[in-house]
Amino acid sequence: MMRLFMLVSAFLLLAGSGPLCGQELSDIEQLGKSIFFDENLSINGNQSCAACHGPAVGWTGPIPAFNEFGSVYEGSIAGRFGNRKPPSAAYATQSPILAFHRQGNSGLFLGGNFWDGRATGEKLGNPAADQAQGPFLNPAEQALPDNACVVYFVCTADYPVTFESVWGACDIAWPGDVPAQCASEGGMVALSDADAMRVEEIYDQVALAIAAYEGSAEVNAFTSRYDAYLAKAVKLSSMERKGLALFNGKAKCSNCHPNKARMGEAPLLTDFSYDNLGLPRNRDNPVYANEGDDWVDEGLGGFLESRPEYAGMAEEHAGAQKVPTLRNVDLRPDPGFVKAYGHNGYFKTLKGIVHFYNTRDVKPTCPDPFTSEAEALAQDCWPEPEVPENVNDNELGDLKLSDEDEDAIVEFLKTLSDGYF
Repeated sequence: MMRLFMLVSAFLLLAGSGPLCGQELSDIEQLGKSIFFDENLSINGNQSCAACHGPAVGWTGPIPAFNEFGSVYEGSIAGRFGNRKPPSAAYATQSPILAFHRQGNSGLFLGGNFWDGRATGEKLGNPAADQAQGPFLNPAEQALPDNACVVYFVCTADYPVTFESVWGACDIAWPGDVPAQCASEGGMVALSDADAMRVEEIYDQVALAIAAYEGSAEVNAFTSRYDAYLAKAVKLSSMERKGLALFNGKAKCSNCHPNKARMGEAPLLTDFSYDNLGLPRNRDNPVYANEGDDWVDEGLGGFLESRPEYAGMAEEHAGAQKVPTLRNVDLRPDPGFVKAYGHNGYFKTLKGIVHFYNTRDVKPTCPDPFTSEAEALAQDCWPEPEVPENVNDNELGDLKLSDEDEDAIVEFLKTLSDGYF
C-alpha cells in the first residue's frame, strides 16, 4: 500500500496541474465521449469515431484484420476505404495551430492534425476540433450527407450529459423527415437560413466537445511505465536503459520524438513536425485498386498545394507526413494483436520499422516497389520510397546500429504504453 501511495504521489508531482490531477470527466468531456462512441452518427448507424480510434490499442486502428494488410479502415458504407492508417487520437489535442517556422533559408511546418496537416486548427482554434468535423461527412468514413444530420442526432440523443446541459438549447425547427434524409447519400436537411446558421454553430460545439474528451485524462492518461520512470517510481531494465540511451543518442529518435519532461510537464513523444521518411508503398492499400498503381500520397505537400499562401512550398514538402506520438506505440490487447506503423501501415512490427530507420540507405533496392515488409526482410532489401524527393537522410537511413541495438530500442518503446499505473 505504501508503494502504491508513493507511485501516485510521484505521478502527481510529474503531472503538475496536468490531466492526472482530475480523473473524472467534466460535463463537456463526458458529452464528447458520448459523441465519440455514438454509432448513430454515421449514414448506416454502424460506425463511431472509436471504430478507427480504439482505446485498447492506443486510440488508433482496433481491428487486426485491417492492420495486417492495407491498414486503412472501411467506412460506414461497405467497400469504401480511406487511403491512410488512422492516426492516434490520444495526445493529439496538444498540437498547435499549423504554422510555418522559418529556419535560415528554409523552415518547417509545425502543428495541425491528420497525417497531412489539413486540420489546421485555424477554424476552431484547436486542430483536434477541426479534425473531428472531417470523418462525419467523409464519404469514405461516417458518410453523413449533411452536418445538420450530426447536429440532429446529437441534439436528440439521450446521452448521460446532454448537449443542452453543456451548450444550451439546440432551438432548431427540424422537418419531419430528418432521419430519412440522413440515411440517404445526397440527402440534405431543409432548414431556414437562421436554423442553418445555428447548425453551423452547434456543429462547431460538437467538435469542441469531442476535442475536450480527446484532451481528457481518459485519453491522455500519461500512465506508462516510462512516466513512472520519469517520476523516479520505477527503474528500467538494463535493456530498456540501453534502448533509451540509443533513442536519445545514436538512433536520433528524440530529434523528432522528444522524451524529456520539461517545466513539470510529461513529454508527448512528438514535436508535431512533418517528415518524408522514404516509406515504401503498401501494396494492400485499397487506394491502388481504385486509383491505380501510380497513385502517390503527397502528404503535407499535397495539402499545401491547395492553399495559395503555401502553394510555393508544396514541392519541397512533398511526401512529408505528420510525426506521430510514440506514446502507446506498442499498446495492444494481447501479444498476438497486429498493429501497423507508418502513415500507410506498411510496417507490421516495431522491429521492422526500427530496422528500416537503421538500414534504409544501406540495403539494395527491392526490384518490386510493392514488396511487403516481410518479403523485404526476407530478401534483405527495401523498396523504393513512395515519394523519392525530400527524403530525410540526415536522421535515418544509415544509423549503424547492431541487431541488439535495434532490439533495445524496441524494448524501450514498449515502456511507452499507458496502463502501467
